[in-house]
Amino acid sequence: MSTSDPPERTETVVIGAGAVGCSVAYHLTELGAEDVTVIDQGPLPVTGGSSVHAPGIMFQTSPSKIQTKAAHYTSRLLSDAGVYDEVGGIELARSEERMDFLRRRVEWATSYGLPEPELLSPEEVTEHLPMVNEDEILGGYYSPTDGRVDGIAALQWYMQESSADFYGDTQVTDLDVEGGEVNAVVTDRGRIDCDRCVMATNNWGYQTGQLAGLDLPIAPVEHQYVVTEPMEELSDEETAVGDNTTGLDVPGDRDIAEYMSEGPTRPVGRDQDNSLYFRNHGDALGMGSYNHETLSVDPDDMGENSEERQASVRGFTEEHWTKPTHRNREKSAKQAFDELLPATEDQEYAVTENGIFVFTPDGMPAVGPTAAVDGLWSGLAIWWTHSGGYGRILAEWMENGVPRLPSGPVDTGGIHVQRFEPHAGEKDFFVDRGAKRYEQVYSIVEPRWQPDDHRTLRTSPFYHQQQELGAEFYQSGGWESPQYYEENADLVERYADRIPEQDGWQGINRSPIEAAEHLHTRENVSMFDMTTFSSIMVEGSDAEAFLQRVCSNDVEIDVGQVRYSLLLNEGGGILADITVVRLDDDEYMVTTGGGNSPQIHGNWLKEHAPETVSVTVEEGGKTTIGLWGPKSRLLLQRCTDADVSNSGFPYFRAKQIYVGEVPVIALRVSYVGELGWELWAPTEYGQKLWETLWEEGQDLDVRPMGGGALSSMRLEKGYRLWGTDIDTDSNPLEAGLPFAVDMDTDFIGKEALQAAKDAGIDNRITPLTLDDSTDIMLSGRPVLKDGEAIGYVQAGDFGYSIGESIAYTYVPDEYAEAGTSVQVQCEGETYDATIRDEPLFDPGRDKILR
Repeated sequence: MSTSDPPERTETVVIGAGAVGCSVAYHLTELGAEDVTVIDQGPLPVTGGSSVHAPGIMFQTSPSKIQTKAAHYTSRLLSDAGVYDEVGGIELARSEERMDFLRRRVEWATSYGLPEPELLSPEEVTEHLPMVNEDEILGGYYSPTDGRVDGIAALQWYMQESSADFYGDTQVTDLDVEGGEVNAVVTDRGRIDCDRCVMATNNWGYQTGQLAGLDLPIAPVEHQYVVTEPMEELSDEETAVGDNTTGLDVPGDRDIAEYMSEGPTRPVGRDQDNSLYFRNHGDALGMGSYNHETLSVDPDDMGENSEERQASVRGFTEEHWTKPTHRNREKSAKQAFDELLPATEDQEYAVTENGIFVFTPDGMPAVGPTAAVDGLWSGLAIWWTHSGGYGRILAEWMENGVPRLPSGPVDTGGIHVQRFEPHAGEKDFFVDRGAKRYEQVYSIVEPRWQPDDHRTLRTSPFYHQQQELGAEFYQSGGWESPQYYEENADLVERYADRIPEQDGWQGINRSPIEAAEHLHTRENVSMFDMTTFSSIMVEGSDAEAFLQRVCSNDVEIDVGQVRYSLLLNEGGGILADITVVRLDDDEYMVTTGGGNSPQIHGNWLKEHAPETVSVTVEEGGKTTIGLWGPKSRLLLQRCTDADVSNSGFPYFRAKQIYVGEVPVIALRVSYVGELGWELWAPTEYGQKLWETLWEEGQDLDVRPMGGGALSSMRLEKGYRLWGTDIDTDSNPLEAGLPFAVDMDTDFIGKEALQAAKDAGIDNRITPLTLDDSTDIMLSGRPVLKDGEAIGYVQAGDFGYSIGESIAYTYVPDEYAEAGTSVQVQCEGETYDATIRDEPLFDPGRDKILR
């Protein structure tokens, strides 16, 4: 820690000396970075950010693998540092629905490697937490390594152990960005020239991004916390309140930082049925609440520290504590706490606050390199719980090009700062979506839940036709994408004997029409809206050489050929799976999926392209129809003069043709394992393309098909889905994609992949089917062998063509042989299952090659 002025030049500037900034700096220097400078607008270590007003509670279990892994790494790191109280954590159930949810917690914890997760009876809960009213609960979930971090002590430890230089009371006034690169961080104490910069300002993340011209969707929100006066029920607990912040410069109310530095001696707890959590602070009790209407803060109005005010703390609003203002909760925070912890009913409060923290539109962190500014990195929307892990991930990414934890590479699709769609930076949008995520923090969110605000932002040219056909729209990347069509309800009766009922949690928001569309496509012909998928045009005299360098497969192909390939990072992890189409000598079309794929994959190609190669991401520039099924050739031939026979238009070939009057790039590829084509056309022609195919196919019983059918059909064929089955945490050999790799070419990630191959592949993806159940398995649920977890469900669905429930999982090589018996735990049930060879459907490819 330094009291002198910041340097005029440094290699790396980290803006923000809170939990994330300190973690990034510590891990960068641990990995060998030598010239790291950390600055913060507040005093050190009590900066005035959320890291020092937060109670520090850490519940590690999440349905997200990366969130759970990051949390567990954080707990181990800070435990070894001596600044973590491993008192355990207990999540309570006050409803049957919550008990079901806690069973899911056990399954997620088992899948992702948390030690000894356990369900507790009410009596067992009160053995740990005697202040809890046993009559108010049905049970609890116990994670013994949960606990609490001492925020101020942890920041001090990071600063002492890191070789980075730290400067407090240093306000950033500008980011010097020129030519798409960050050149310097400008402060009120001088300019700091740098090669790279990390934004770790959390509550001020939007404002920091604005200095670089970026619209980062970081929404600040208030939530409430109180600490009681000393309680008789806790009188046996020792306390150091009064000494915790002695000698430290503390902005605002010193009592807040003082009490937050006082550790718990009993398990931390939470009552998610009422959006509450609690822990003891020595002989006092702290109680936190999300149980009020969302109190969004204008991201431009975060403000600064003063003697009277800590910048990330607002005044306590008593009405939100004593009155039920949360639209999904019947009781106020105080009423619910009084019932659960009766001893608190008449207690006075020594400390009260409305503390601020942030949410992104999807509730996940924003981590990684920004697209628009080289050298500018994001470490935002991260809580104490995950801060150590994401600091390590970000440092590895910056230093070695591979986001990873000591346990191995991690999946970045769900946390990448570049994942946000173009409209996400509009303030009303991300503030509203952040508010919704705040509201859902402790809610039980149903499978396939969909937001009801900010809809119809992006629609395909077929949208009105789809509405007329009764489309049930799901939102993906802002696009309205049909999941199924009510127009196809008559098909359910046709295929009733092949569509098992799905009850309980697995059946929520799922329609039998999805199954009927699957079966109809296998027998007839369907039209699937692929507008959410994107084309990326790669053009120029060096286009082939460039793609050969970034693609794992050999893309030195003839005009009209199509090749499936992967983009890998330096560690051999899968950044994307793509289809490469050669349209001309110097012109390629690269196609990728929907969701966050266009942003992440398109930006990666742009960043790596030389000046002689043009990369254009045509998100929304083209519209696409998947025409699939055994009658697809008959329908397409009716609409074009081009030869679409098997010999005239072979599998994995492309032609530029006319469908009616519409100019189309037709690819003979199929993501459902049936004869078919992807028909790519300029967006303005989309409506006419749909009408032409629809009208010509009526006597063939052409039907629209939604995303539900696509999901089950692609699993039957074993086709991978980036962000679900494959991501940066898996390499092509583990993922069963060796055919997408040509080791005779030179490509990014080849050296790491060769090393992995030489060392032996220990983990492999494989399908399994349930032995005697038609239930659908849900992602994140453990796969067991002899009672021990050997993997977890990556994706699951029912295979309506094969009549079996399918799940895909990665398992150790010794268990990957077909015929191996395993079990799957899902929704509190244990299912017998068998490892199978893939593909499960049409292994000879007779259908797709006909």
